[in-house]
Amino acid sequence: MTKVLEVRNLSKVYGPGCMQCYESTGPEFGTNICPSCGSIVAAHDISFDLCKGEILGIMGESGSGKSTAVKTLFFDQEPTHGSARFYDSNKQHDLFSLNPAQKRNLRNHRFGMVYQNPSLGLNFNVSAGGNIAERLLMNDLRHYRQIRDRACELLSRTEVAIARVDEQPGNFSGGMQQRVQIAKALAINPPLLFLDEVTTGLDLSVQAAILDLILEIQQEFETAMIVVTHDLGVIRLLAGRTLVMKNGRVVEAGLTDQVIEDPQHAYTQQLVASAL
Repeated sequence: MTKVLEVRNLSKVYGPGCMQCYESTGPEFGTNICPSCGSIVAAHDISFDLCKGEILGIMGESGSGKSTAVKTLFFDQEPTHGSARFYDSNKQHDLFSLNPAQKRNLRNHRFGMVYQNPSLGLNFNVSAGGNIAERLLMNDLRHYRQIRDRACELLSRTEVAIARVDEQPGNFSGGMQQRVQIAKALAINPPLLFLDEVTTGLDLSVQAAILDLILEIQQEFETAMIVVTHDLGVIRLLAGRTLVMKNGRVVEAGLTDQVIEDPQHAYTQQLVASAL
């Protein structure tokens, strides 16, 4: 399979950091707060590969570090340690060594992100169609009719009424805002898509529609995705492989069916049991 992303020993510490940060935190200590300097070890020593068309799930409770890992890869935050390589056609990008212009280029042209909070991924000062247009303009599409047709196509695809293309996202429900955000992220058919708790707080029927859409996208475009969630049902439906995180560490990793059907770590066993 064609590799899209390679992450090795990714770590993120909030605070000054010290020699005890990694040695005195983690699941075995029940905390990710360093007792010596007070720094928060949000994520430590995360490694994985992601291939074309694959969906990787990262599961864990709030504060486990799963969202932090994704935000460093999307350049929302700077990692403390580690490396990440993005394989794009015949090019390789060392993500954490890029300059700001190179990072913006990848975000605008090759990556997509859908946040749990739509206000982070949408511009509420422009229309739903305008949000998609912003993304298309970044990718050198300048013809008004082509932009509007593409916006209408994407909104229709994500089950947003085309009649609402000129409405601002603030007029939409949470589920509709998520659909507009997904449409915006998909505007350029990015080879790598990050999904951070995209169904949290949504009605079950809306959740189901969004999850079905994500699977359609994966199958049609062979988009590689990282899905961050605390919901075992989302992981079971979407992810082929899963990482389980607690207190900033990966405590279990493997094929999703194996992780769910035969969890090895006590924390994973607890997560699975609580979902039954």
